[in-house]
Amino acid sequence: MIVWTLTNGHAGFESQVLGLAEAVGGTIVAKRARPRAPWTHIPASIVLPPLSGIDAASDKLVPPWPDLLISCGRRMVGLALKIKLESAGHTFAVHIQDPLVNPGRFDLVAAPAHDGLEGRNVVTTTGAVHRVTPEKLAAAAEQFRPMLERLPRPLIAVLVGGSNRRYRMTAATTASLCGRLKLMCEKHSAGLAVTISRRTSAPCTAMLREKMADLPALIWDGQGDNPYLGFLALADAFVVTEDSVSMISEVASTGKPVYVAALEGGGGGRFHRFHHNLRAAGITRPLDGSLDDWSYTPPDDTEKVAAEVLRRMAARKTAA
Repeated sequence: MIVWTLTNGHAGFESQVLGLAEAVGGTIVAKRARPRAPWTHIPASIVLPPLSGIDAASDKLVPPWPDLLISCGRRMVGLALKIKLESAGHTFAVHIQDPLVNPGRFDLVAAPAHDGLEGRNVVTTTGAVHRVTPEKLAAAAEQFRPMLERLPRPLIAVLVGGSNRRYRMTAATTASLCGRLKLMCEKHSAGLAVTISRRTSAPCTAMLREKMADLPALIWDGQGDNPYLGFLALADAFVVTEDSVSMISEVASTGKPVYVAALEGGGGGRFHRFHHNLRAAGITRPLDGSLDDWSYTPPDDTEKVAAEVLRRMAARKTAA
């Protein structure tokens, strides 16, 4: 089976489409597209222009068409539907997240519960689908165990995001995060394994390094292999800033305690529903300096969607 993934190259989108593609299986071809006029101006619900209307830097979207197309991101909706149309029914088209058009135009839509989308071809997930698997965690644990050996236990993996359209990571929120992490170290003799993202501003990064200088903490410097999966595998608990649905979904797949660090801005409707749902399910708690041990059934969103994709593809093949 030939599987195309289609995104604009954004890391959060790529993680979701590749995670689902890997779970489904087949030969994966990652396609990245940059729509230009008229795609950037005409809603996919109205008209589908020729596929030539994408930037020259985009990957070619030409036949032979794939057996399965997995897209993510609102700017990919029109392109995905056009590929489905051009394939004359050959390509099974899956979109991740609410496409903001009638979901019936896709063969399947995988939408998180906080999107509030319903339909006969909609499969609802707890959070974001992703690439984290038990096999990858086991391999990462072996690779990165020596990096973390000097840190005391319990080990807290701290995953720091940054400002986006909904949240602001400011000096005040960074100082609050550091204060609560210091409290966890002092009260529970915990160690910290810290990663920062491309969205973490230089001033916030500098403050994190300054305030953690006297704590039992390792802050990855960006050199060498990314230890992110190793941190997920080896940590006893997590602290994650509230701006990233993807990071919180990934750490929740481990079944370990997840504390969510507040930022400024409040997030808005979809983010508010996401965080409310995870707190209600006993997966996350607000970061307050405490360090408790609790368990929950980890969401299996990626495998759930992959199974539904394969079931529906098989049913369509049988019907034909």
